[in-house]
Amino acid sequence: MKFTEEHEWLRIEDDLVVVGITEHASTQLGDVVFVELPEEGTTVSKDDEIVVIESVKAASDILAPLDGEIVEVNEMLTDEPSKVNDDPMGDAWFFKIKPSDLGQMDDYMDEAAYNKLIG
Repeated sequence: MKFTEEHEWLRIEDDLVVVGITEHASTQLGDVVFVELPEEGTTVSKDDEIVVIESVKAASDILAPLDGEIVEVNEMLTDEPSKVNDDPMGDAWFFKIKPSDLGQMDDYMDEAAYNKLIG
């Protein structure tokens, strides 16, 4: 897994990258009450705002960590946004992206570096 400074995690699965937010981010947000996901088939550029999360504390945007095409979104989060608090590193992933340049993953931290960032 790789991690961004914006508290997203990225996991490679075959030729796709699964993206979600870290446990640290979900704790900081508080109770998540709404998640707006991108549409499948959307082409995104790195740093595009593509997911909106609203919690009892704040609204936050999730940025595209890579250039590519959104090929799947986690529809469960639309009906059950609180899953982001329950299992942010597992079942509560946001989207899967087919990256146009997997080399962009090299820009991100490994788990040890991320733990140092939030430590």
